[in-house]
This record gives sequence, C-alpha cells and structure tokens, in this order.
Amino acid sequence: MYSQLIQILGNEKVSQNETILFQHSKDESYHPPVEPDIVVFPASNEDIIEIVQFANRQQVPIVPFGAGSGLEGQATPIKKGISISFQKMNKIVSFNPEDMLITVQPGMTRLELNEAINKHGLFFPVDPGADATIGGMTATNASGTSAVRYGTMRDQVLQLEIVLPNGQLVKVGSLAKKSSSGYHLNGLFIGSEGTLGIFTEITLKLQGIPEAILAARCSFSSIESSVKAAQAVLQAGIPVGRMELVDEVSMKKVNDYSDTSYPEKPSLFFEFHGSKAGINEEASLVEMIVADLGSEDWVAEADSKARALLWKARHELAYAFRHENPKLKAGGTDVCVPISKLGEVVKFARDKINQYNIEGGVLGHIGDGNFHTICMYDPANAEEVRTINEIDQHIVQLALSYGGTCTGEHGVGLGKMKFQQEEHGESLELMQNIKNLIDPNHIMNPGKIFPSL
Repeated sequence: MYSQLIQILGNEKVSQNETILFQHSKDESYHPPVEPDIVVFPASNEDIIEIVQFANRQQVPIVPFGAGSGLEGQATPIKKGISISFQKMNKIVSFNPEDMLITVQPGMTRLELNEAINKHGLFFPVDPGADATIGGMTATNASGTSAVRYGTMRDQVLQLEIVLPNGQLVKVGSLAKKSSSGYHLNGLFIGSEGTLGIFTEITLKLQGIPEAILAARCSFSSIESSVKAAQAVLQAGIPVGRMELVDEVSMKKVNDYSDTSYPEKPSLFFEFHGSKAGINEEASLVEMIVADLGSEDWVAEADSKARALLWKARHELAYAFRHENPKLKAGGTDVCVPISKLGEVVKFARDKINQYNIEGGVLGHIGDGNFHTICMYDPANAEEVRTINEIDQHIVQLALSYGGTCTGEHGVGLGKMKFQQEEHGESLELMQNIKNLIDPNHIMNPGKIFPSL
C-alpha cells in the first residue's frame, strides 16, 4: 500500500528501517512503544499535502512526531500507520524584529529559535524544560517555568498554517497582536495534539531580552508555608519572571547529584526580569514577604553563572532522581488548580507519595497553580506501574474536585484520556463533534484525547 506514497515522495523522504521505526514508536512517557508502518520526512508544505491526501484516501492513520520529548504518549502511533517527522522542516520562514514576530516551520526547536533571535535582543519565553520542537509545543499548549509572567503557547501564537485532514491548506489567526474578528480558531488547534490537522507554519510573538535578571532562592520549614508565601507574592502583584517550588526530598536529591549544599527543605526559586533598579526593588519586596511567612534564608544572584548554578537544582531534578538507578523511569502528573487550593493539593500529593512508599518528589510552576510529581518506577514491573497510576489518579481527582485540570501542560495523549469525561462533562461531546466534523475518517492521531475515537 505504501509503494504509492514512496513513489510520490521519493526514497529519500521515507523510511521503513527498523531503527527509524523504533525511534518513532514512543516518547518519554511510560506508555509502551508501537512502531509505525512507515516514517516520512516531508521537506515542504506540498509534501505534507501529498501525505495527508494519500492517508485520507487510504484511511491510514497519521501521527506527527517532533523531538519525542512528550510525556503522555501523544507521538506514539498506537494504530500504526504513518509517522511524520519534521526534521527537514526546521527553518525560519520570516522574521520581523521590528514587529517582534517570527514565523517558523514546526520542526524548529526552542533552543534553535532562541539562538537565531537572541542576537537581535529578542527571546522566546516558553520553556518546557526539554528542547522540544515548536510544532510539538504548539500541539500540546506547552508552558513551563516562565508561564507565571509570559503565559503558555496559546498566549504566544498569532497565526497558524495547517493542512486539514482533507488535504486543504488553511491559515488561522493574523499578524495582529489582538483581534475580535470571528471564532478564535488558533485556540482550537493549539493543544489539539495532532488530532485536527498538521501544522506547517507557526507565527510567534517574541519578547525583548530584559536589561537585567536576578535569581533568588529561599527555604521553609514546611511545604504548606512555602505555598502560602508564593500566594502572598502573587497577591502583592509583584511581576515575577519565574516562581518554582521544590520539596525537601527533591532538594536532597539535588545535593547528592550536584554535590551542592542547599538546605534540604521545601524551597522557592524566583527570577525577576526588568531594569536593574526595578528587579532589586521587586526582589526586596519578595524577601520581606517570604520572611514574614517563615523563610529561613534568602540568597539572590545577579551574575549569569551564579544564576545558572542556582537554577540547576530545579532544571536537573529528573536527572537527580534517575542517576542512582538509570533503569528506573520518572512518572508523575501535572495538575493545575486554583491558587487558593494549591497548598492543600501539594501537601496531599507529597503525603500520597510517602504513603505508597515510592521514591519521588513534588515540584512545580507554583506561580500559576501548576505542579508536578516525580515518581520513580521500573517500567518492567507491573505493580510499580499500577502504583504510580494510582497516585496520579488520587491527585487528579482531588484537583478536579476543586475545579482544576488533569493536565496543566503535558497534554492529554494516552495517559489523561481516562479523566476527560470527569473534567469536561457534556462539553466533551462538543469536542468530539468538532473532531468528527474536521476529521470524519479519524486519520489524525487516532486514539488520543478521546477514548472512543
């Protein structure tokens, strides 16, 4: 069946090599790999249109594949078919420094993008941790440590060019920074995880590199007091660039891994962006607030190397947990709840990990109500896989009971499908109707988001 597709694209743009198939069978999640029938490497919009038209005629599944850094199985081709790799589509389409706009192909990574624009005094703020592709970040509505100030991918994308399941090429959005014209189709496709179409071009807002950046860390006697301090900073209206929570177990792991001597207590990490005078004033206000709420120390760094070392604790947490036993994987959840409920849910998560006697930690983008758990497990041990799923279930259900969401940034994929009905209720049927309308043959990443599609 695929001989026709090979003929259309040419041998250099397709592969059925076993190594290549396995590379496109999974992401970083615990979900088991499934190899696609074929991997294609389009180099242009025309290639993607040909691939989609072929798949629609043959009713063959299509699964987009970026960097494979996802955490919920979005890129796993569970119904086999065609895996579309965007390795050859990683170019800048247009760049307007004066407008602080850039249009890129979906295969460009976050670090490649920033490398290209930093010399113009600009940067792209969304940082999910991994060097993910812009297409993958758009597909999952990624965010990260800077979301408290700059928002998620939905806040950064102005325009999308998309190939729909019937092969039609459409543009949604505009180059304007805001619009009241028509339905907000950008918001529909961002976060759709490849279930509605294939991105070919993505236009992004950029930010000016701040004149000065200051990082700081402080620790507390309990995780509840650290969360209360974070809430107080937000309520004071201080525009922090980043505000991250790392619990005591995680801080111990960091010290063991990096040979550091941070207090092994629940800690908050801050970053301030702006003018030198402005960030010093903001940092002083935060220092007073956290001291009133029980902070036991305050360390601030403006030097870039010192800042990088200070943030090392947060950025290398997953490695810190894994280095003692590389055979283990890190699972966990990424719920997001109203700020007023954050302390209770964070403590609940820490208690659950302790109750199940699993090695793990709690960390997160506490400034926007989103936090993560890291739970170490052996993927070959069915009992351990069941345990981390049970922990996830308990945390998610508490988050949903408070009006939160089962995923703040990782996306639904395979792992969060079971919570969709509980979270969305009757509106889930509306989402399924939209999927059926746009993709009636269900060729676009089938088996994701909706359990029945």
